[in-house]
Amino acid sequence: MALPIVLLVSIFIIIAIKIDSPGPIFYGHKRVGKHHKEIKCWKFRSMGIDSDEKLKEILATDPVRAAEWEKDRKFTDDPRVTKVGKFLRKTSLDELPQLWNIIAGDMSFVGPRPVTQPELKKYGEYEDYVLSAQPGLSGMWQISGRSDTGYEERITLDTYYIQNWSIWLDLWIIIKTIWVVLKGKGAY
Repeated sequence: MALPIVLLVSIFIIIAIKIDSPGPIFYGHKRVGKHHKEIKCWKFRSMGIDSDEKLKEILATDPVRAAEWEKDRKFTDDPRVTKVGKFLRKTSLDELPQLWNIIAGDMSFVGPRPVTQPELKKYGEYEDYVLSAQPGLSGMWQISGRSDTGYEERITLDTYYIQNWSIWLDLWIIIKTIWVVLKGKGAY
């Protein structure tokens, strides 16, 4: 039942991305998975194809945004995001292709979010501990404010999840994820 719905939604997303902006439909970003294994985390493309160049320009010319990027590795209102991309991010539909990462065994439905190599430095002494768990499509960070949550709190949430893992905690996170996605809280 769910597979036809996912496929139908994906077809509409693919068409919308192609109409909205030139470039590929999917975006594969290198992330660090369980036990430091490099994985390619798939998403529907939500930015223009020149986003890397735009990022360099923003960081070089806008000190306020550069400070925001240094702190959280993202912008509250990212000028690189396309119109369709804003909708996809707000609804978390940009992450639908990560179901492939789950099927491939690189991710699970629940766990700490996979991070980039530069983000890993922020984990300090907790790096190996957090990377002892399979990264997830959702987790404590996503249900606790996502992008509105700073990195220190994210690390605390990730370590809490690993220390307190249970099937009941995973079920609670999945249920709460549905609520958070429907509200669009912390997604940008």
